[in-house]
Amino acid sequence: MASTSTANDDPERESEESESALETARRQLRRAATLLDVDENIVERLAHPKAVHEVTVPVERDDGTVDVFTGYRAQHDSVRGPFKGGLRYHPDVTRDECVGLGMWMTWKCAVMDLPFGGAKGGVAVDPKSLSDAETERLTRRFAGELRDVIGPNTDIPAPDMGTTPQTMAWLMDAYSMQEGETTPGVVTGKPPVVGGSEGRDAAPGRSVALVTREAVEYYGDDLAGTTVAIQGFGSVGANAARLLDDWGADVVAVSDVNGGIYDSDGLDTHAIPTHDEEPEAVLGHDAPATVTNDELLELDVDVLVPAAVGNVLTAANAGDVSADLVVEGANGPTTSGASEVFAEREIPVVPDILANAGGVTVSYFEWLQDINRRKWSLERVHEELDAEMQSAWRRVREEFEARDVTWREAAYVVALSRVAEAHATRGLWP
Repeated sequence: MASTSTANDDPERESEESESALETARRQLRRAATLLDVDENIVERLAHPKAVHEVTVPVERDDGTVDVFTGYRAQHDSVRGPFKGGLRYHPDVTRDECVGLGMWMTWKCAVMDLPFGGAKGGVAVDPKSLSDAETERLTRRFAGELRDVIGPNTDIPAPDMGTTPQTMAWLMDAYSMQEGETTPGVVTGKPPVVGGSEGRDAAPGRSVALVTREAVEYYGDDLAGTTVAIQGFGSVGANAARLLDDWGADVVAVSDVNGGIYDSDGLDTHAIPTHDEEPEAVLGHDAPATVTNDELLELDVDVLVPAAVGNVLTAANAGDVSADLVVEGANGPTTSGASEVFAEREIPVVPDILANAGGVTVSYFEWLQDINRRKWSLERVHEELDAEMQSAWRRVREEFEARDVTWREAAYVVALSRVAEAHATRGLWP
């Protein structure tokens, strides 16, 4: 599948390396719109969020001093149902990042045919600089600031980068205390003991593994013996790695923020601590060789799974990627410039809005359990998720085969057609 051509010196392509999530999302939207007969007015509406809430979050530190942080909640579109999307704690959180990621959530929910719209939010803070008590106070204050714009039928947050199931439990408790009744459906990704779903933590990684298996088989290969390199060993990367390992793939490289390990014969992924089990422990695991995160992206493997952060595959390094297939585990790991290079080199890239959609899909299952007060077994969650992922894969594959497009464009065609039809049917409030 891969050719040996490299990226050219295109100034426009290079300028895209610094593009924001919002710029990337809008570029992808415009491209998808050219493939469909969609009302230009609807496309223009979808290029903008419905609302962006910016709040000030003062937090008392353990030493008695007060620091003030900025929080955001970007609500992109709700034509198909309540807003849905994660909350992240990271120093680089910005308004435009939240808007762009919220747009991706709209498409992700639509690709999976879930009755949700898209949203994203977070606080511009380094979570590593906070004690557990400070994180709790930050979360409870942030919940108070967002109280009027979130709710089980309005906007339903979930964990994201720098947040955890415990973060969601604090947020749910704070919201519930303000409302005067326990409201588990206000967030998803909670611990099961307070209304969370079994299998939610592992769901994004599980869907990445499921889609990787389908894509490998689509191109005529057997997953058994397929070599895989995975950047990121958090909840997405680690769960994908372990499941692919169980299914017979050879996971030859994994990494965390400090770097990675490599074994051409395959790693024992179950023996390597995940970020949740032991943060930044990958390099402490015995392996024949180590690699940097940049080197991992260029390993000669069958499948590359970027499952850490965004914008790691760029026009500058896409020409050096040696994998035959890329499956996006992280949100937005591939820039527009890199996507063009991969298309020229005929390297298929299965997009994040399909591959890691297991997270929001099981969040939907959790929401159903919460509002119906009826708990599902882990076996049922896995069965329902597998069925939903298979259905979404088949629908995207139909568009991929029917049109001369990339996998990303096929996924956007599916998503945009559903969202645009809903807007056309509901009309525009005067």
